[in-house]
Amino acid sequence: MNYLSRRCKSILPYTAGEQPQDKKYVKLNTNECPYPPSPEVEKTIKDFDAGRLRLYPDPQNAKLVSVIAQKHGLNCDNVFVGNGSDEVLCMCFPAFFDENDTVAYADVTYSFYKVWAHMFGVTSRKIPLDDDFKLLHTDYLGLEGVKGVIICNPNAPTGTALGRLDLLKIVESNSDKIVIVDEAYGEFASCSVANRVNDYPNLLVVKTLSKAYALAGARCGYALGSKQLIDALKLVKNSMNSYTVNALTEAVAIAALNDKKYYAGVIDKINSQREETADALRALDFEVLPSSSNFIFARHKVLSGSEIYFQLKENGVLVRHFKGDRISDFVRITIGTADEMKMLVNEIKKIVRNRN
Repeated sequence: MNYLSRRCKSILPYTAGEQPQDKKYVKLNTNECPYPPSPEVEKTIKDFDAGRLRLYPDPQNAKLVSVIAQKHGLNCDNVFVGNGSDEVLCMCFPAFFDENDTVAYADVTYSFYKVWAHMFGVTSRKIPLDDDFKLLHTDYLGLEGVKGVIICNPNAPTGTALGRLDLLKIVESNSDKIVIVDEAYGEFASCSVANRVNDYPNLLVVKTLSKAYALAGARCGYALGSKQLIDALKLVKNSMNSYTVNALTEAVAIAALNDKKYYAGVIDKINSQREETADALRALDFEVLPSSSNFIFARHKVLSGSEIYFQLKENGVLVRHFKGDRISDFVRITIGTADEMKMLVNEIKKIVRNRN
């Protein structure tokens, strides 16, 4: 007897970046922050009353919601929090799409969108990036036959970003559809539309503390939008799990969001190291796409993406390689510390030299 649902038997799950345990690697494959969280986060953990863990956390996460609202100049009614931005994005599907509705997104983007669409019976319409792997806003103006749009900005895995004005043109021209903007990497760019959600009732912005805030292990993300959209997400959440953000995560998230100076320094270091690494790779005959994120997407003129990936892994450096159409020759490289990036470039120099 097969007890699985038809959907469970047919779903192809998302594949997360590998976490091998066989040896120590320079880990540049999952877009984690190379620097530790704020010292205020460490202090919060040390001072946290473990006795609180016998109690359920606040299901509204009111303190965290208030801090996020203040950060973005919004009201608490405009904020929804969840167990990482992945959970928030996942909840968008049952909140805003019915079975057999259609959602549009780029052909080369975060691959979890396709999984969630399949999981909830939503049809995907993939809109190709141009030949330079850029999203053209004109391709998204006044879309017909779709219920909504998801745009990852800056995009993953390419790192390219759409300007704020062009993004808002998409929102304006699709006023009868929800436009979800995934800003997982927004802190590394200057294209956020988070402060415009009250101007556009169809705009939902999703953000995370996993990247710039170095809290990938704590699992906290949030959405910003009109009260109607936020209430829909709350309805879905409270139909599944009332307690998605635990008490310790809420405490460290608040500490992180309040330490603006520390994280501004972290972001500056990552952005500077990104440009330095991109220049070094271009000097080794790589094409490196312009990036507004904490990673770069690059391909060599001769070496295949899989060849670079496997040789780097063999020498203790992990990067991400995708086998999808159009991008199989690329590797995605998370920006690490200066020493980690120096090691990466040196290992790539060896690979290129041996090939020649």
